[in-house]
Amino acid sequence: MRRRRLRAAVTTLTLAAATLVTLPAAAPAPTGSPAGPSADRDWSVAMVDSTMARYTPSTIGGWSYPVGLYLYGQYLTYRRTHDARYLAYIKSYVDRFVGEDGSLGQSFNSLDSMQAGRLLVILHHETGQDRYRKAAKKIVDRLASYPRTGDGGFWHADTTSRAHQLWADGVYMVNPFLVEYGEEFGDSSSTDDEAAKQLAVYGSHLQVANGLLKHAYDESKTAGWADPSTGLAPEHWCRAVGWYSMAIVNVLDGIPQRHPRRAQLLSVLRKLAAGLEKYQDPATGRWFQVIDKGARGDNWTETSCSSMFTYALSRGAQQGYLDQHFKAVAHRGYQGVLAKLSLGSDGRTNLADISIGTNVGDYAYYIARDRATNDFHGLGAFLIMNEQLRGD
Repeated sequence: MRRRRLRAAVTTLTLAAATLVTLPAAAPAPTGSPAGPSADRDWSVAMVDSTMARYTPSTIGGWSYPVGLYLYGQYLTYRRTHDARYLAYIKSYVDRFVGEDGSLGQSFNSLDSMQAGRLLVILHHETGQDRYRKAAKKIVDRLASYPRTGDGGFWHADTTSRAHQLWADGVYMVNPFLVEYGEEFGDSSSTDDEAAKQLAVYGSHLQVANGLLKHAYDESKTAGWADPSTGLAPEHWCRAVGWYSMAIVNVLDGIPQRHPRRAQLLSVLRKLAAGLEKYQDPATGRWFQVIDKGARGDNWTETSCSSMFTYALSRGAQQGYLDQHFKAVAHRGYQGVLAKLSLGSDGRTNLADISIGTNVGDYAYYIARDRATNDFHGLGAFLIMNEQLRGD
């Protein structure tokens, strides 16, 4: 307890000092110069500094999972660099929404709305301020009454249009938060069990023979995209599978070695990894927007999912969840993502070919999605990947 108070006091002083620090001016660079996979550049720092220069904590956006994902990646960069500006920025963003009494004006009627809850756990860990615990607990309390499928899977959202539906995206939005909440607040038994159950339930419905996951499943089989016999969506959309791949690794990292669902989760991950290896683009090392249809001329390699898969395969091999040869698969993915970096004339770092937010659809729908530069889905996934593989 004394260590916690000392750490919180030091963090508070550091954060206060960080608010007085301004970002250094960006070094000029030729317009659109290719960044390339340079080993001597800290791409996480470059990405965070560039994004902080583009947005203040007030202008980066509302309470949302893409911003939450990006700021989680920024936190990982802070943990390595100890640059106090990075943590101060996260705190300033979160404090827009969390009152001194822990109030948080969110209804949490969708899993998407819960992802940024990871930042609440982080800030409690870094500052010791109880308001972040109170705010985080609101998510846990909401899950107690949150709607589920018959076998216990959380609906993607508590709305008519998402009723009875499991989207692979959703497992990342809540389950890493649950295991981190349990660890921080001494409630791991219940939160670990819930997180492991969700990954298992989703995997049992979404994973098919090729090892990949379909984007979504509708228990009622009434959604326009649902197969009338299986309830499954028609395609393997890459970022949906990417969310699941990161979530299952995070949950395996968090639950006990002897957890009763561990073997089941490892089986799901190993089948998934084999599918990802099979469908990795040999020319670029990246993965396609619709993963298993890379031979089609209009398909394209997508950066956010490629970052997610690269992270999951690397971490999985590092932790012994996967065979060691997956390190080489991850290395090819890493080089492929780095090739999508470039420097603008303002010296800031750009990341290209990121699919914008996406619902469940057919092949034509996914392929027609806008290919954005510096979308937070991609920036967050890139930072998570880069902190895992930098120097590889």
